[in-house]
Amino acid sequence: MPIRLIIRLSKAALSLSMGLFAAIVVFGNLTDYKTNYRFVSHVLSMDTTFPDSTVRKRAITSPRWYHIFYGLVIAIEAVVAVLCSLGGLAMLSAAKKDGPTFHQSKSLSIAGLTSGLMLWFTGFQAIASEWFGSWMSNDWNGLPSASRITQILSAMLVFVSMKNDD
Repeated sequence: MPIRLIIRLSKAALSLSMGLFAAIVVFGNLTDYKTNYRFVSHVLSMDTTFPDSTVRKRAITSPRWYHIFYGLVIAIEAVVAVLCSLGGLAMLSAAKKDGPTFHQSKSLSIAGLTSGLMLWFTGFQAIASEWFGSWMSNDWNGLPSASRITQILSAMLVFVSMKNDD
């Protein structure tokens, strides 16, 4: 099998893998809504951050907003699942086509991976961890998981978007 085809199939497989990952996350959030709802509510209420921290004034204490934020997280995860899955399938379809056609087939995957970075980096690392101070919590700190996912998404985005076969 030519290396060009292996690279293309690898890009498609990684995109499909991220689509599967995000779909499983969505499934888990919908079928076990209360578990991660508790996570969101504790992060937004900042009730487990350092007690003497002045950032606690940023807290949101409305359950309505907890549901809105959590719904937004699930919706973005679903977008990641759909875009990465469709992008992976598009790349599989274009795997044996010319370079410009294959490169164009990556657009949905690139959009999905970018959406994932926006969620797990901007949403969880910048907003939840830094703005709402969840890094201060022993129980509700999503920073390690968000960092791991962000690293994976970043590597995938670089690899998928590279023009390295023409």
